[in-house]
Amino acid sequence: MIQTAQNNEQLWQAVLAKDARFDGQFVFAVTSTGVYCRPSCPSRRAHRERVKFFDLPEAAEQAGFRACLRCQPRRVRVLDPQIDLVQRVCRLLNEPDGEPLKLAELASETGVSVFHLQRTFKRVMGISPKQYLAAQRFGNFKALVRKGESVTNSLYESGFNSSSRLYEHASDELGMTPATYSRGGRGVAINYTIVASRMGRLLVAVTDRGVCAVRLADNDAELEKDLREEFPQAEIKRADAALREPVQKILNHLDNNEPYLDLPLDIRATAFQRQVWEKLRAIPYGQTVSYGDVAKALGKPGAVRAVGRACATNPVALIIPCHRVVREDKSLGGYRWGLERKKKLLEHESGRSFLSPDSALEEAGGKRR
Repeated sequence: MIQTAQNNEQLWQAVLAKDARFDGQFVFAVTSTGVYCRPSCPSRRAHRERVKFFDLPEAAEQAGFRACLRCQPRRVRVLDPQIDLVQRVCRLLNEPDGEPLKLAELASETGVSVFHLQRTFKRVMGISPKQYLAAQRFGNFKALVRKGESVTNSLYESGFNSSSRLYEHASDELGMTPATYSRGGRGVAINYTIVASRMGRLLVAVTDRGVCAVRLADNDAELEKDLREEFPQAEIKRADAALREPVQKILNHLDNNEPYLDLPLDIRATAFQRQVWEKLRAIPYGQTVSYGDVAKALGKPGAVRAVGRACATNPVALIIPCHRVVREDKSLGGYRWGLERKKKLLEHESGRSFLSPDSALEEAGGKRR
């Protein structure tokens, strides 16, 4: 992804001008439509805050966007030799037949060293060639089972040469077994409880694999409704006694300043979300980092908005401490469970006032982005 805010502004001007000279140098994606285009695309331009830039089509697709049918950005020849290298590697990894090439074989095919290939690929895509291949396979598997294909047919058509390879990482990629995923989560048993906490009502839900949801709200009905909407096919029941141990750990974390909260998780995530959430879990208790800091730590300084979205989709409040991520100017930013809760959490952990009342009011009123 493009590396600096200055570059992003230059690319945005090229998009506004529909400048064909930039075709092949980058693509832009619109978050509201899920589509990416070449700079010269004749389509109507979206608002700037909804636009993201990528070095090549494969990077946009890795982030979940699909190619514009009007301008067909995949048909443009890439001009940057390093971007061209990564695109060639992606094509080799996406070959439908035969065993996937190993890193040394990819380097030999593209005429570069293993080190150069790995470093260049990760700079452009944000993940390694191995992670890219795994994400592509799981993405293909999900698409096929949603269309009604059997798990067996889907796994082989997706490039897995055995069921063991699919099941080995299924928990990380799907949050459940492949067979359960193909049924829309039907049959998954989820136990939950709701208790009072210093941050309001606290819901904790678990499967037999680990915690799948931690949520904060003002009332129980809202929490229960959201849980059932997220897992519509699951068998959900309240089990207060069974969840006493994980709930007490979370309450101790909130009430008694126990800094490290370590519980097994059962959550679905994209490769990028997992990378972000791992960085969040490494933020020390009582400290904050900016969205830009997280993006830089991932080696993707241009991915600030993507980091923000990963924080917003965090399903397990407190365990993954997305509340410790703030803006560059130290203002709060957003928080899925409410800005006032985020403010209280940060003040409790740090022992200091985090925002002035006026600033907090401005944030809550949505006057700042």
